[in-house]
Amino acid sequence: MSNLKKFWKGMLWGALAGGAITLLDKDTRDAMKGNCQKATKSVSHLIKNPGEFTNQVKETALKLKTTVEEIGEDISFIASKVEELKETTPQVTKMLKETKDTFTKETKNMNGLDNDENLK
Repeated sequence: MSNLKKFWKGMLWGALAGGAITLLDKDTRDAMKGNCQKATKSVSHLIKNPGEFTNQVKETALKLKTTVEEIGEDISFIASKVEELKETTPQVTKMLKETKDTFTKETKNMNGLDNDENLK
């Protein structure tokens, strides 16, 4: 037997031994008993009503599909807005620069007129 198989076999035996030891505690046994009973009821219900389980799976799959589609649409919308910003930003930058240049020229002109008037 290979060392890897020995390892996994030892892990299994260790887990079983650990589980058995924990069952020495009454509270743990009671909790396990309750969990096993719930699991048994759930499995029995699924076996008796397979259509109900199938419908739940279909509903969940439909909700998941709808959510994925909505996320896809949101990503497309965001991508288009990013493209718009990429196209608009240089235009806005150019317009702001032109505005700044215009105001700078006007300020220089106004300062020049004030100086000429003071000289007279």
